Amino acid sequence: MNYQTLDKSNQKEIAELFTSVFSSSEGEKEGVLIGNLSSELASSIDNEETICFGVYENGTLIGSIFFTCLKFNNPIRVYMLAPVAVSAENQGKGVGQALINYGLNELKKRSVSVAVTYGDPSFYSKVGFQALSEKIIQAPLKLSMPFGWLGQSLSAEPIPTINERPVCVKEFNDPVYW
Repeated sequence: MNYQTLDKSNQKEIAELFTSVFSSSEGEKEGVLIGNLSSELASSIDNEETICFGVYENGTLIGSIFFTCLKFNNPIRVYMLAPVAVSAENQGKGVGQALINYGLNELKKRSVSVAVTYGDPSFYSKVGFQALSEKIIQAPLKLSMPFGWLGQSLSAEPIPTINERPVCVKEFNDPVYW
């Protein structure tokens, strides 16, 4: 498997992967929603506020993950992992976990302090995420399922308390994702 930092030129294959994965697992409506989100995120990849990693096998993109910056009036660097997709035929083989770990290691190299995500605690706990109270770090918008707000420190320090709501990238500034 070949891990790469992706850029805007990968927009079409990223959108196709996310649309396919979410359509088959969550239904066509969700596939279109997340496919469009991934396409919009891919068009904004700048390798700073929006970072995307992919994993290829035999020249085909089989997994992709986005990390986007959450902005606070605090100098701490916090990135949100979302969304992530692994092709249906490669699920259950550890590809997603390996891709997430690859991405988290890349963030550590960039001196990112904290990674957060909003998803299934049973899956994300396998890669070091733990339940995160909004008293520690708030989500950018109101959460419909607060138990899915998760985080992990990417440094030797514990996750610090940040007493303000962050600003997310424009693509996530819609209650439908929360």
